[in-house]
Amino acid sequence: MIFEDFNPSEDKILRIIDNDGRVIRPDLFPEISDNTIIEAYKAMLYERVADGMAISYQRQGRMFTYPSNKGQEAIHIAAGMLIRENDWLVPAFRELGVMLAKGVTMKDIFLFFNGNEQGSNFKNAPRVLPINVPIASQFPHAVGIGYSMKYRKEDDIVFTFIGDGGTSEGDFSEALNFAGVWQVPVIFTIQNNQYAISVPVHTQTNSVNLAVKSVAFGIPGIKADGNDFFAMYLVYRKALEHVTSGKGPVLIEAFTYRSEAHTTSDDPTKYRLKDEETKWGLADPMLRLKKYMEHKGIWKLNEDELIKKYKEEVDKQFLEAENFAPYPLSDVFDHLYAEMPDDLKRQKEEYEQFLEWKGGVK
Repeated sequence: MIFEDFNPSEDKILRIIDNDGRVIRPDLFPEISDNTIIEAYKAMLYERVADGMAISYQRQGRMFTYPSNKGQEAIHIAAGMLIRENDWLVPAFRELGVMLAKGVTMKDIFLFFNGNEQGSNFKNAPRVLPINVPIASQFPHAVGIGYSMKYRKEDDIVFTFIGDGGTSEGDFSEALNFAGVWQVPVIFTIQNNQYAISVPVHTQTNSVNLAVKSVAFGIPGIKADGNDFFAMYLVYRKALEHVTSGKGPVLIEAFTYRSEAHTTSDDPTKYRLKDEETKWGLADPMLRLKKYMEHKGIWKLNEDELIKKYKEEVDKQFLEAENFAPYPLSDVFDHLYAEMPDDLKRQKEEYEQFLEWKGGVK
């Protein structure tokens, strides 16, 4: 009933704990064990450590441009705890925690952001599409996969993600329209982190929120506090129940904040005020969950030891990626078409000639 109780047309937001970690909606608190909550915090901590180290590697000139995930971990880990092995994950480029939950490794992530195609070959992560940088084009892919699974009468579903800026793209509306018409088993998540690079949400849309866009396509929509782990856990669990029962797709707006720059090529001081960042810092998802655990008396973690352990593990995977052999030239060309067209053959030949010439230059 939460999709009816939290009608996006009325701009209601699903929130279970406040910024101090106090439960404000005990009637909505999800069924979740203390051990699961502890594991959730540890997963969020791992994501944050790995994310910070990725930024550090980029600043050292050892990796290319990287998009930070800091501040959005509650969304990722809640989804990651509920996504199943045979469910599909169709990511954008800021879903690190969900990808890790599906079996993607930090080595894969580092390879990708070092320009190595093997970084999209997720051998240990079934049914995960590659990171998608072109804005919103992953949504039609998710709908197509969902339609295929419905056609084949499979019980699995699709999780897909987009940023607030992506809702202004045509692919967003087209995908949701077909999803509603075909009633495909897809959970759509808008990570509304307030800015599409430097463009704030209020210049993206005149709608009361982003979840309300579901109304036009005839599918349930809900706005949830994306910095509240319990709210996100509940909304994903209810969305999973809705979709797996054959009732069609769901649109979730996860209301959150991008704590770092859009990418390491961005400077948020050009368009964000420090007061705004400080205010949102009080709603940090890890801080709120930690305070809840302390109130509940289940905080038994040695965070410093965990951080040290995670840093060692992440650094090991980065070194493996950094020293990874270059992928074969054929991989650049051979996997685009079942049968390579003539123009691509010519490009490959020209590049081979260039490499031969370059190798002979003294």
